[in-house]
Amino acid sequence: MLKDAIFAKLNEIEKEKQVKILYAVESGSRAWGFESKDSDYDVRFIYIHPRDWYLSIESRRDVIEYPISGLLDVNGWDVKKALKLFENSNPPLYEWLNSPIVYLEKGNFAKNLRTLMPKFYSPVACTHHYLSMAKRNYKAYLSRPKVIVKKYFYTMRPIFACMWIERNKTMPPTEFKKLFEVQDLKSQLRENIRKLLERKQSGEELDVEDRIKAINAFLIEKINYFEEYTKKFRIKRDSDFESLDNLFREMLF
Repeated sequence: MLKDAIFAKLNEIEKEKQVKILYAVESGSRAWGFESKDSDYDVRFIYIHPRDWYLSIESRRDVIEYPISGLLDVNGWDVKKALKLFENSNPPLYEWLNSPIVYLEKGNFAKNLRTLMPKFYSPVACTHHYLSMAKRNYKAYLSRPKVIVKKYFYTMRPIFACMWIERNKTMPPTEFKKLFEVQDLKSQLRENIRKLLERKQSGEELDVEDRIKAINAFLIEKINYFEEYTKKFRIKRDSDFESLDNLFREMLF
């Protein structure tokens, strides 16, 4: 089983790099719920070194990266890097913390971050992130008469995330289906998306086809709307490192 290979790789990393992995999850399409049969396993983790590693004036690498091997794509962030990104309301990191597929969770580190999330979460930062993702994917994959159909999900998901944030002011769910089901959409559009999702979940490879006009029109409308919406934002946040510093000190060993 590939999960056995994932656990073996995480154990290997701990021994090879002399670190402790605090948290490891699935990221990307498998966590989002629209993977293909040949999708990579995007394993992401947060790790910590022994205390003395941090007591140095030397600048040290704060990521662990490996080349993709088979279906395994495994990368991780040092805990200090993760905490700095958490303080800045980094959406990918927040998605890791809400991933439906958790491979490893040691101690209370991830639990404590989830508890702190409402304090540090920024709807402004996250909306900008998801809008940028939607615009980039639309331009790259969906702007021509013939499109890579599976890329609709990579554009719809960030748009639905923007819609969620506008309405709820909270971090959107990681899974596409949860985002889709709560949206107030026209019936024909909803049916088009539902059929596309059924095709994807049945294992059908969605390759190049004619673009789906109703979905394209919806995406363009929402991209234009959120471009105007984000112009109203004023980013003003007070940094609060004390709770994250305390969490970091608790994790040192």
